[in-house]
Order: sequence, then C-alpha cells, then structure tokens
Amino acid sequence: MSAESPEYAVGVDLGGTNLKVALVERRTGIVRQTSFETDADEGPEHVLDRIADGVDRVVHDESIEGVGIGAPGIVSMDRTTVSHPPNIPGWKTVYLPDQLGKRLRNSGLPLEAPIVAENDANVAGLGSAFYGAGRPFDSFVMVTLGTGVGGAIIVGKRLFRGTTGGAGELGHVSIDYEGPYSRAGVAGAIEAYLGQKHLSHHARHQLLSRDTTLHQTAGRDLTDVTPRRLHASAVAGDVAAQELLAWAGHKLGVLLGSVVNLLDIRKFVVGGGVSNAGDYILEPAREALKRSVMSSMSEGVEIVREEQGNDVALLGAARLVFETLEDDS
Repeated sequence: MSAESPEYAVGVDLGGTNLKVALVERRTGIVRQTSFETDADEGPEHVLDRIADGVDRVVHDESIEGVGIGAPGIVSMDRTTVSHPPNIPGWKTVYLPDQLGKRLRNSGLPLEAPIVAENDANVAGLGSAFYGAGRPFDSFVMVTLGTGVGGAIIVGKRLFRGTTGGAGELGHVSIDYEGPYSRAGVAGAIEAYLGQKHLSHHARHQLLSRDTTLHQTAGRDLTDVTPRRLHASAVAGDVAAQELLAWAGHKLGVLLGSVVNLLDIRKFVVGGGVSNAGDYILEPAREALKRSVMSSMSEGVEIVREEQGNDVALLGAARLVFETLEDDS
C-alpha cells in the first residue's frame, strides 16, 4: 500500500511586533517557517502585504490547501473577519478572503482554498491538541501566559467557541473582586496578576527592599525586572525570586480550580513566555488547584507545560484549514 500523499496548509501567527509564517504538513507538522517584523505602524494594507510575502517565503513547489491565521482582536464566528487587533494602527475590520485573498490568488493560491482566522490563544490550543502537549487529552483547557493571559477550551479535540466565538477569555476571569484591574477593566482578573507587565510591576514593588540577585541583573531600583530575569534568579537559588513566582503560581491554581468546578475539564496545558519559569510557577499552581477543587472532582486533575513554544500557534493556525475542509466535505 502506498503512503498517503502529504497535505499542506500555511499557518500565520500575526502579532503587533512580529509576524511568523509556517508551511505545515497535516501529519508531520512544520516543514519550514519564517519570521520578520510586522511593520504594524505602516498600516493594515502593508501588514496584509507582509503576510502574503511570508506565504511566498515558505511555500515552494507545494500545493497548499489554504491559509489559517492566528490573530489578536475580534474574530467573526465564520472566521473570515478580523476586527480591531491591538497594536496594528488603522486596522478596523478586514474581510480576509477578499483583502488577503486577492494578494494570495496572484501568487497561485487556488480560488477554492479557504483563508480563515481565529483568536491567537485559540489556535495555540488547537495546535497543542494535535501537535503538542495536549495530544494525550481528548478535552483540556489551554492557558497562555504572555503579555496578557489567554485561554482556549478544547472539548473532544474541537474548540469550544461559545455563542459568538469569544469563549475561553481566562485572562479576564476575576479571582478577587477587590483586586487590581485588567486591561479590560475587570477587577481582580488573573491578567492583572500574571500578565508580563503586571507581574514585573508587582515583583519590583515586592522585592525592592529584599535581598535578591535581581539588584544586580534588573537595576538598583529593579526597573528592568522581567519574568525571564525572575526565573534566572530563581534557578540560581534566589529565595525572593522563587517566592514571587510561587505567588504567581498560586494565583494561577486558584483560577484553574474554578475552571474545573465550572466545566469538569481536568487537564490543563500552560504555554506562553511566562510559562518558561516551569515548575517554579506550575508546582505552586498544582498545589493551589488541588485546594480549589471540590473533592468529588479532584481525580485526574493535571497541569502540564507546552514545550513547543510559539510553534503551537503556527500549527494550530494551519489546523484551522484542515478542519474547515473536513467540515465542508
């Protein structure tokens, strides 16, 4: 019996600073990828040109099934329109099959090939489900810890999107109604604790008067403290940095306990830049999770780290194409 013919799609990870594009084979994953600056200040037309250029860079002689895009901002329920993505000035509402399609058709993309989009955290969850740490799980919740806090709900290897496509916004779930405000104006939302800027701000004020190696690496007044520097200090044995990351992990575990109690989904995959702190955050999260879940729902609760980094977003974006074709067949 001959081997199945390869099936290819392109995945795009659209950010305000960087743009990443990959050619993905359905079974084996990323074939080749490229990344470059988005040049978002040049406006949406220029950004669309950059996406088309990225597709040209990664597609050589392969015949592709379509293009999937992970994007911040509001994505329509039919996955064709991206509205008001942050950090891309002038981008209001863009209907991708037209605006990006005309650029890609000129490069040979077949007319019937889908061009689809999804929220950036959702594509990370989808990529993890089929290519990453989420593969063993039929259902799980993806948590992305980066500039903000994102989430994706995977049920039966499919994204749960809610009634308008906005499900999974874990970053704006409150764990303390008297706590600090998130970017969306929600008091005590987890993003107000674990978003990179918020975490760095909290670390500076908590550790400014403590004995910590961060005074050597993050400036005398800790003005340059970052999650990465916190992790480096923790690995070096810095107790103050370890305790700060444990504080963050505790907050995460409290949130995830509420998710278990609400959804009865007991597996979690954590990714994003802040997750590079690994068990310094995840072990306290596991302990807090155990204490935050009803005893009748504690069996099988698990938190794992996504080891594929940003590649899961590219893989998930491409997976959108394969799912769209399956659903249409």
